[in-house]
Amino acid sequence: MNPIDAAPRDTMQQEIQRLESELRAAQQMTALGQLVSTTTHEFNNVLTTILNYAKLGLRHTDEATRTRALEKILGAAQRAEKLTGSVLGLARNRSAAPEPTDLAAITDETLVLLERELQKHRVGVERRYESTRPALVVGNQIQQVLLNLLTNARQAMPRGGQVVVRTADDPEAGTVDLVVRDTGQGIPQEDLPKIFQRGYTTKAGPDSTGKGGAGLGLAACREMIEAVGGKVRVESAVGRGTQFTLKLPAATAEQIAAPTGKPVVELGLRADGAQAPAPA
Repeated sequence: MNPIDAAPRDTMQQEIQRLESELRAAQQMTALGQLVSTTTHEFNNVLTTILNYAKLGLRHTDEATRTRALEKILGAAQRAEKLTGSVLGLARNRSAAPEPTDLAAITDETLVLLERELQKHRVGVERRYESTRPALVVGNQIQQVLLNLLTNARQAMPRGGQVVVRTADDPEAGTVDLVVRDTGQGIPQEDLPKIFQRGYTTKAGPDSTGKGGAGLGLAACREMIEAVGGKVRVESAVGRGTQFTLKLPAATAEQIAAPTGKPVVELGLRADGAQAPAPA
């Protein structure tokens, strides 16, 4: 190849990589914005409950009414505590490198954020945690993928329905599978090959909650899963629902033993706990 011809090609490749990096960053900001919106809405509901029942307790002096008001206030405060725990869990999962991750814990934290939204649309959730083995993934990204899949499932069931979230070991493939299955409208077979294409969407635009319609969700989800060595499988039948299976690499015993997945010396510590000398 002529070196003169190779230079523009290299420049174009670098530009493509830069644009892809910027797109991934934009997708992460979009996901963060949706999370902030969901969390803010949930906290607003909690504060409204606390304020209303505090006013009720102040207006009525009888013991029965005040006891009921205090019970409602306590329930709302406990709800706020769960929300805070989920947000803190998201903050803990900000590492950009894959680490041994408890998929059940990540799922529980995600469902807390969507609990009221799912209840409002009459969507029940069944959890089947059949595996306790950690997966080697980026926790923050798995949470983003779950938010996307669960929101899609809810939108596919406008009259309500059921979502099953399951974890299971696949020893032959060396994966821990995270499954999200709904009883929604399903996807026509001719559309299944298109759903992971960037920009493809069957939605007219965001729904009443401001979610959906961008055409970036599933494409970004697949990219994040494949970036850590995983795969995404989808099965669907019109009128019977859809199932997404995330086949995620299982963490090894050595990776689980080292919380960061890095050698002890690389972290700056010797095996005896003393500070290790800096590398030359």
